[in-house]
Amino acid sequence: MTLQREAPAVLGKAEAEEYAEWFAVLADPTRVRLLHTLSTSRTGAMRVGDLAQALEVSQSTCSHHVELLRRVGFVVVDKVGTSSMVSVNAACCTGLPHAADVVMGTLSAPPCCPEDLPVDVVTRPTTDADLPAVLAIYAEGLATRNATFETQVPTAEQLRSRWLPGASWVAELEGDVVGWTAITPVSTRECYSGVGESSVYVAERARGRGVGRTLLFTQVTEADRAGLWTLQTSIFPENRASLALHHSAGFRTLAVRRRIAQLDGAWRDTVLLERRREGD
Repeated sequence: MTLQREAPAVLGKAEAEEYAEWFAVLADPTRVRLLHTLSTSRTGAMRVGDLAQALEVSQSTCSHHVELLRRVGFVVVDKVGTSSMVSVNAACCTGLPHAADVVMGTLSAPPCCPEDLPVDVVTRPTTDADLPAVLAIYAEGLATRNATFETQVPTAEQLRSRWLPGASWVAELEGDVVGWTAITPVSTRECYSGVGESSVYVAERARGRGVGRTLLFTQVTEADRAGLWTLQTSIFPENRASLALHHSAGFRTLAVRRRIAQLDGAWRDTVLLERRREGD
């Protein structure tokens, strides 16, 4: 059977109307500040009166903005005695980045189309003989300071011990290893046995040749066959090429994790992305 390229998904009218309503509600600085105030509060919920005081607006004005945010699902309002407690709807932390991905056309159906893959890039399972090349490529990624928080190249044994058995692959161009990908378990708990952390690295000399796209296609296809239901990854926002690559394979943005860790003494953000196996 020949696989045909799927036509780009057309954003439906109902979905477009829903997203437009979301963005319209956020087209007000007071409501943006209100959401931010709630999101950064220590308790996660605030009374309308306390919100009004923090925003320096009247309580009636604050109630009006809260109601608009509640109607579209950005906040939840609970009655506690005589007080109205307002909290952020956690689902909007996922829904907003996802909506932006859809509107901007960076989200596609998983996995990426086979016809997009270059014919001269070959992928296969990683062997012990590949590990020196794998470590050299990893070292190039570390040197960019935009690929990982790690600052030292591990030993071959240390690196391979992190990977799920049978869940690592290399890419070759004319017999030369020019990239690799692997899946790392996120937890030892049985309930997370189908969740893995994705890593993809491409040698500098081979970038722009479709190596990363081919590796990621292999990874997500084999992960689906192996029964993994979720792949996730964290990418520095400065690494736009990696973000675009993962979006093309069906990963969607979940959140931006602000100042999540330090690299070379500086706080860095990461973008958390996730790909769910189709049907799960």
